[in-house]
Amino acid sequence: MDDRKAPRLRDALYDDREGPVRKYMRLVLGDGGYWALAGFELRTMLLADLGGALGIFLRRLFYRSMFGKMGRGVIIGRGVTIRHPSKISRGDRGAVDDYCTLDARGGPGSAISIGDGTVVSRNTILRTKGGTITVGRGGGIGSQCILASSSALTIGENLLMASCVCAFAGGEHAFDRTAPPVVAQGMVSKGGISIGDDVWIGTRATLLDGVRIGDHAVIGACSLVNKPIPPFAVAYGIPAKQAGDRRSAGNPAVRPTHPGCRAARRGGTAADDAVGEPA
Repeated sequence: MDDRKAPRLRDALYDDREGPVRKYMRLVLGDGGYWALAGFELRTMLLADLGGALGIFLRRLFYRSMFGKMGRGVIIGRGVTIRHPSKISRGDRGAVDDYCTLDARGGPGSAISIGDGTVVSRNTILRTKGGTITVGRGGGIGSQCILASSSALTIGENLLMASCVCAFAGGEHAFDRTAPPVVAQGMVSKGGISIGDDVWIGTRATLLDGVRIGDHAVIGACSLVNKPIPPFAVAYGIPAKQAGDRRSAGNPAVRPTHPGCRAARRGGTAADDAVGEPA
């Protein structure tokens, strides 16, 4: 898919026909209206950074009406940044930890959906730019991950994603012309990213647009995934290649060996070399 339209938010911010309040409302809410903006500002100003159990309880109580859907027993941590909450759906239970960002900006098709019991760990960013992000139930997304979509990023159930993973669905800029600047040439998508059920993705892995990862696959730490990975595969490297099958005896250890990853962790502990649990 080739979308050569300039970014809509950029157009809006530079549109002199709109005042600063209207531009701010477009940034944080879309077209919700001034009363909706006032309610959003009041709730986030008073509750976003409120600590302890009281903060969790009050955010659960008063944030509910802002979201497109918010299930029972959801924990919203301190300092969570929310953009276009009416396009965000959150299933029952689970958590969005401190200082995460849920940003569903974009056109009417933009949306973020997080399934029942899924945990999004601290400082992680989920951001759409006219695309969708769908995360199935029972998953764990580690700290400081970036999941970005301008097309479709679809994740199945029981995901295990370690910290600092990056996934960019449809995030490639067109650059085949020397003018206008790259930032104004729009985006080119290879169809988004699809991650199956029961997938384990190691720390600092990067997933590029067009990737399909099959059910029950394991991706090693620091891998660059730019091609499809079949179900049950054990894959790692730059680029990631299948090195084993989970159904076979004597699976290879899922540990990166390339110099770039070792240099990134120089001075770390032996535990840092493992694929890693979400943190």
